Amino acid sequence: MDKQTQTDIEAAVFRRLLQHLDARKDVQNIDLMNLAGFCRNCLSKWYSAAAEEHGESVDKEQAREIVYGMPYEQWKARYQQEASADQLAHFEQSKPQE
Repeated sequence: MDKQTQTDIEAAVFRRLLQHLDARKDVQNIDLMNLAGFCRNCLSKWYSAAAEEHGESVDKEQAREIVYGMPYEQWKARYQQEASADQLAHFEQSKPQE
């Protein structure tokens, strides 16, 4: 496989991941963190960092809007639920020890 085809496929997979996350707004970021060790905010940070590596400036809020499909504050107000005590405890236990 040539590099451009690989890049095109990876870009398509990323777009599909964003579509999937958009369709599953019921899955909270803390659920993603507890199960997979990353969340929508992590994707946003990775997006911003990758843009910078390519000489582009995409700030945190711009990256979040790309990942969330809307401004982050709007998404939070509409879809984010309060984390339960169990979710928070699991999150604290799964954090890497420094």
